[in-house]
Amino acid sequence: MIKSLADIILATLGSAIVSFQAYLPRFLAGLILLLVGLFAAKIVRGLVLALLKALRVAKFLVQVKVVREEGEVRVWEVLLAELARWTITILFLIPAAEAWGLSKVTDVLNGLLLYLPNVFVAVIVGLVGFVIANLAYDIVQHVASGLDEKAAKGLGGVAHYAIIFFTGLIILNQLGVAADLVRILFTGFVAMMALAGGLAFGLGGKDLASEMLKGLRDKLVK
Repeated sequence: MIKSLADIILATLGSAIVSFQAYLPRFLAGLILLLVGLFAAKIVRGLVLALLKALRVAKFLVQVKVVREEGEVRVWEVLLAELARWTITILFLIPAAEAWGLSKVTDVLNGLLLYLPNVFVAVIVGLVGFVIANLAYDIVQHVASGLDEKAAKGLGGVAHYAIIFFTGLIILNQLGVAADLVRILFTGFVAMMALAGGLAFGLGGKDLASEMLKGLRDKLVK
């Protein structure tokens, strides 16, 4: 009985050793692929940041007064660099997972890799929307400078946050997040603005609205 049990244990250990020896090359190949991918991803991240810095995008946008600080643009530069880094990492991680025999993980990574372009476009849209929002604030405030200073800033703020809001909706739609909710929010926002405008002109703000429009008209005519 004891001899039989010992034979079973030895046979099990022998089978495990054989399986491990057969799997070891695949494991080492996957590990090498992953390490190479991590190294390449780090290099790509540095190259993207260096390219964006060489193009002096942040400095240019500050000079033309589209943004107020270079740090506002550098946040987006880091996002783009990190997106490039993770793209390269996943590209190498997929064959590594295949080498390890992790088919389910490979399927998930393939889906994530196909989704990354949407994230890239969303980041670009967010950057452009942020820039346009700041530009719209300055333009509206300048055009309305003939009005009261608070009114001019208020109109500029409305334009700024309206563009930010619509940019957020576009980003959510691009990412495929709650498409129905995005449509509802868009419809609700338009209805809210129409109702607010109607109330401003039709109720107690009629005189104020008239003065604001007159000031805008005089400013545009000059």
